[in-house]
Amino acid sequence: MDFDVESARRDTPGAEKVAHLNNAGAALPPVQVTDAVIAHLRRESAMGGYEAAAAAHDQVERTYSAIADLIGADPIEIAIVENATRAWDMAFYGMKFAAGDRILTARAEYASNVIAFLQVAARTGAVVEVIDDDESGQVSVPDLRQRLSDGTGPVRLVAITHVPTQGGLVNPAEEIGSAAREAGVPFLLDACQSVGQMPVDVERIGCDMLTATGRKFLRGPRGTGFLYVRRELIDQLEPAFLDLHAATWTTSDQYEIRPDARRFENWETNYATKIGLGVAVDYALSWGIEPIQARITGLADRLRDQLSKRNGVNVHDQGARRCGIITFTIDGVPAEEVERRLHESGVNVSVSLVEYARLDLQHRGLPDLVRASVHYYNTDDELEQLLSALPPPR
Repeated sequence: MDFDVESARRDTPGAEKVAHLNNAGAALPPVQVTDAVIAHLRRESAMGGYEAAAAAHDQVERTYSAIADLIGADPIEIAIVENATRAWDMAFYGMKFAAGDRILTARAEYASNVIAFLQVAARTGAVVEVIDDDESGQVSVPDLRQRLSDGTGPVRLVAITHVPTQGGLVNPAEEIGSAAREAGVPFLLDACQSVGQMPVDVERIGCDMLTATGRKFLRGPRGTGFLYVRRELIDQLEPAFLDLHAATWTTSDQYEIRPDARRFENWETNYATKIGLGVAVDYALSWGIEPIQARITGLADRLRDQLSKRNGVNVHDQGARRCGIITFTIDGVPAEEVERRLHESGVNVSVSLVEYARLDLQHRGLPDLVRASVHYYNTDDELEQLLSALPPPR
């Protein structure tokens, strides 16, 4: 599929300065996003913060509808918060757990999520269960179905990361959603690494809650994220904390929580970055998510293939389906040293630490991994730049 890479790079000033292969950390924003953020900051400096927010009302509201368009939701099901972790926390901690309630999750789950599971388990007596992987390394849907129906105790939540931070696999979200829905169990999908690089439709997936960030494959500002909650579930979740945005003080001793997903927000917000997030979503939609996915997947497949052919280089991605994240090690060379050497050569990558994914990386006996992550504005020349700068194995 043809992709106008030259146009994408013209919109991306940073692409001329560095080979940015750390998009799973934070992508380079297009100039349209940067300009929108700066424009609102200038508006605030010229007329005042409250007045600027009022003047930008339509732009802010567009961010909600743009996100809804992106994931196939309704704007009333969208909350915009500071980051994906806060979005995930607002959904998870809005649920009620009791002793014996089971939380089903994946072996590749992200550290922040697992820490939250363990905290709630310690507080309430809930039980955290890790679903088996299948032979490809992704979530085993047959094992999930067995756990949902085995009668050993009530399953209160299925919580899965769509694309784990430490590798290129894509968990089978639609099959997971189908199993959870048939069992009548809420499904929380961490889509932090998938939204923006592949089509994500909440109805097709069947998730009840979804969380994502702005800064990664959506190319939005840092400090932005969003939460989707299916409208039928909104009233069943009580936010962990409330303020005068999330609720209305109705009498001297009573309050009423607002009926839409904005109950998970708070009153003070960064209007400039919220506007920038909406611009980023519209920018992604203008390219088309399927062409974006095809471009990213093609680049990742080529890099993964070239790395696997190098002597002493070991690619560690799993899954029947893979995406734009590539993780690898070089024999005898610590991941931090590889990252440093590449940075010195003008190539940005990152390191996935064992502590970010202990259930997965320790299970596989792996150390910290080098993580390269491509976006549609990257080029084959940049892939070659990475390959040429790799230190030799020891």
